Amino acid sequence: MSDTAPARGFIPGAVVSGVENPPSFADAADILSDSNANQPASFAPGLLLLADGTRFSGKLFGAETIAQGELVFTTGMCGYQESLTDPSFAGQILTFTWPLLGNYGIHAGTSESAGVWPRGVVCRQLMRIPDHRDSIGSVHDLLAAHGVPGIESVDTRALTLRVREHGTVLSVFGPADKELEMLEILSNMTPPDADDLVAEVTCKEAILINEGAKDEDGKPLPRLATIDCGIKYNILRELCRRFEVVWCPATITFDEILEWNPDAFFASNGPGDPAHGGAATNARNNLSAAVRADLPVMGICLGHQLMGLAAGLRTYKLRYGHRGANQPVVDLADGRVHITSQNHGFAVEDPNQGMLSPHPSGACSEQVENVLGSDFTVRYINANDKTVEGLDLVGKSAFTVQFHPEACPGPHDAAPLFDRFSTMVSAHILGLSIEAYMRGEN
Repeated sequence: MSDTAPARGFIPGAVVSGVENPPSFADAADILSDSNANQPASFAPGLLLLADGTRFSGKLFGAETIAQGELVFTTGMCGYQESLTDPSFAGQILTFTWPLLGNYGIHAGTSESAGVWPRGVVCRQLMRIPDHRDSIGSVHDLLAAHGVPGIESVDTRALTLRVREHGTVLSVFGPADKELEMLEILSNMTPPDADDLVAEVTCKEAILINEGAKDEDGKPLPRLATIDCGIKYNILRELCRRFEVVWCPATITFDEILEWNPDAFFASNGPGDPAHGGAATNARNNLSAAVRADLPVMGICLGHQLMGLAAGLRTYKLRYGHRGANQPVVDLADGRVHITSQNHGFAVEDPNQGMLSPHPSGACSEQVENVLGSDFTVRYINANDKTVEGLDLVGKSAFTVQFHPEACPGPHDAAPLFDRFSTMVSAHILGLSIEAYMRGEN
């Protein structure tokens, strides 16, 4: 079997031993392989308007429509296809700080979901003709096919400085001759965090995606209930190499999950406010129930924030968030620094220092009690702003990280975290402590 991406679609069970006829799911780039009618970008004059009155001129590409959302930026030099298809960007207008966007085009089978999730895209310069032998289309083609507008020739340096200094802001962009219409939209716009974004991006029903998965010795892999709050495909790939994975919607009940007889639980990344009363809260309740049942639990990004809330910590909106592939994170257990990939606009408060680098709006959750039946320790912190990047639960086989270990920007700094969780689950199944399991006791 090969680890290379398929020519189309997403088939996480295809590279797993013991799996026969694994289900296939759509990849956002599939639509480019199906279409022979790509239209060139108009590059008509456009305007980007911010809620504070700031305005930028540019040229339009992608879908011919008006974009509206919360303006954020990401610092990655590459990985734009992964960012465009990351459900964590739902509700946002995404600015790329790297001045050139789209130079190697769009590739089949390498998206992070079936859709394009930002409500709009802002860049300095769009590559008209991608330069890569495997490219099946341009960024313009992908955005146009998914109905997402873009604007280029924007002073993204000035735009990013504005967001860094004053915080993320509501914004709108579109054709310059529709300025009055855009101003009306902007005046009535509400923060996307108020919407149930997790419910918008989660899968619709539970499905076993690599049934019969076995390890290299031919033994069945443990079964993992994976709560999809906006999960990235690469997370599912990593999990499928270590577990038999049940892909569950965030709206599912705990009892419905237990019908699949899972050995452990996992909660994914996702968009929006972790304290939202909709699907995010339902996912939090499922995680809490799993911890109280002494099942192993791991959370990434939004999953980390949900666990933080369940542990009695507040979550809060960051000034401009962490989005990019170069975030340094300190492991307080050994002092090592990991270079990580991140995409989040909310954080878990520090139990001693409270909210660090908060948004000017002061948006945060209410104080709640610890419902996990366990204390916790802060395991990871961001080396730049000292915000909490990971928790370990005391006396439980459970931990969380704010960053994305599947993205491997270092290039493999954080990937062993999946192995750490796999070890926890194996030890739990045998009724052993981690130390005893590592010594080979049985």
